[in-house]
Amino acid sequence: MQQIKTIQNRECHLYIQPDAHHLLIQPVDHHDLHLLEQEVSIIQAFTPKPFSLVAFMVEDWNSELTPWPSPPVFGKQPFGDQAKDTLDYILHELLPALPPLMGPATHCLLGGYSLAGLFALWAAYQTSQFEGIAAASPSVWYPGWTQYAADHTPHAPSIYLSLGDKEEKTRNPIMAQVGNAIRQQHTLLTQQGITTHLEWNPGNHFIDSERRMAKAFAWFLNAT
Repeated sequence: MQQIKTIQNRECHLYIQPDAHHLLIQPVDHHDLHLLEQEVSIIQAFTPKPFSLVAFMVEDWNSELTPWPSPPVFGKQPFGDQAKDTLDYILHELLPALPPLMGPATHCLLGGYSLAGLFALWAAYQTSQFEGIAAASPSVWYPGWTQYAADHTPHAPSIYLSLGDKEEKTRNPIMAQVGNAIRQQHTLLTQQGITTHLEWNPGNHFIDSERRMAKAFAWFLNAT
């Protein structure tokens, strides 16, 4: 059963299962909201393990999920540097507010799609709070990201990566780097001793986002 709560001025959608030991945290936009129930159902089809999912709204997608500024890559809106504020919200406001609503969870996972997947990856380098990171079709084409990942080691012990097999086939020269970037990310994580999995999905970036997220979260549920 879905619950909608406002936690520190952010709209949060909670899917709570009794006796769940896994807490899934996911930043979402309005498009994602329409797919959340499908995502939850698909996760349940992939694993028998109970879980609770908390999806919180992100209004300024290009700014709230990116760690440093960058010029526009598509459209006219530049990227910002508010990822730290979003992570602070998760760590200091969202997570402390959840135990009275659903009880304590043993495993805390952070996941996201597209720029939210990039944010989840970045968060892994900032904190040890998350046991796993589910980065589905993450925007690892983001300028400066590959070098950042090469220079740092994540704190999360397990990271799931995925990408559509047509995502790198684009005329945008920056976004066309996503295939090589995800391969480099996977190699780096493996060399750093992180338990990691890279899955290729059929299609481009704009299809099956709910299924790709469900597969990412279910991979952790089945592994722990």
